[in-house]
Amino acid sequence: MNLALFDLDNTLLDGDSDFEWSQFLIRIGVLDRELFEATNLAFYEHYKAGTLDIGEFLDFQLKPLSRHARKTLDEWHGRFMREKALGMITQAARDLVNRHRAANDVCIIITATNSFVTAPIARAFGVENLIATEPEQRDGEFTGRVAGIPCFREGKIIRLESWLGERGWSLDSFDKTTFYSDSLNDLPLLGKVNNPVAVNPDATLRAHAEKSGWPVMSLR
Repeated sequence: MNLALFDLDNTLLDGDSDFEWSQFLIRIGVLDRELFEATNLAFYEHYKAGTLDIGEFLDFQLKPLSRHARKTLDEWHGRFMREKALGMITQAARDLVNRHRAANDVCIIITATNSFVTAPIARAFGVENLIATEPEQRDGEFTGRVAGIPCFREGKIIRLESWLGERGWSLDSFDKTTFYSDSLNDLPLLGKVNNPVAVNPDATLRAHAEKSGWPVMSLR
């Protein structure tokens, strides 16, 4: 039995769903461009540089969810999927996921982006298992806070081990454990699997992959 883990943003997707969701809300007038766009860009640059304060970012990213009814948010997200997210899925990414699904591997999308944004994208890939940062909910509505440990950096390892443990598994339960990622932020989890793969890697991850002899591939 094999395990296939997929990062989402800039790995399976040609772009970043977290960033693009905020840009979408700005474009449709839900968020004020002058107030939010520069901050959204700054957080994205910190993420790429490996200097992101995940607490500050989640406060920025999740607060807008608390200001609107879930029904309205779901309608906006449907439009976001049609107008932006589906276009970020490349055929090469679909083919990669489908090869693992056809081999009956346990497939998981594991992402720092919150599950409200990413669950419909995971379904578009046909992947049932999603480990993502969880927005706190009360009576079906978002509070603007995070629930539990963010699925970011070492938090990805904690969340994955918890998910596996709930099913009576560990990483050692699998013959082959593969993780596909583009980001230096995923180096902790990449170091835990026995088949780390750098996908469209940033400069830091590419250098680490080349030094370590990890495969490097592109899905674009």
